[in-house]
Amino acid sequence: VQLQASGGGLVQPGGSLRLSCKVSGSGFIVNVMGWYRQAPGSEREEVAIITSGGSTHYVNSVKGRFTIARDNAKNMVYLQMNDLQPEDTAVYYCRVALLSGSDYWGQGTLVTVSS
Repeated sequence: VQLQASGGGLVQPGGSLRLSCKVSGSGFIVNVMGWYRQAPGSEREEVAIITSGGSTHYVNSVKGRFTIARDNAKNMVYLQMNDLQPEDTAVYYCRVALLSGSDYWGQGTLVTVSS
């Protein structure tokens, strides 16, 4: 199982970005999909997760601004980020938990929010 994240970049405060993560491989069933981030000097934190049934959970700091979505047919997970602020600057990682119990991480994509 491999995860490939994309969509990061430099954006001004108030701007938007959409992150994507493709899960590839064979012989697996994805359960929970999620996005995490790690800012310089900080620990990695969970940003948003979405279950196989479509239930979502967000960290308080992004509620109302970020939206997580998944496309099960394509094994993709997305993170739409609106009204980005400098404190959202971080490396964003996708993660999937399989029904088998294993979990995998993507390589990370850098989001920089700066004027």
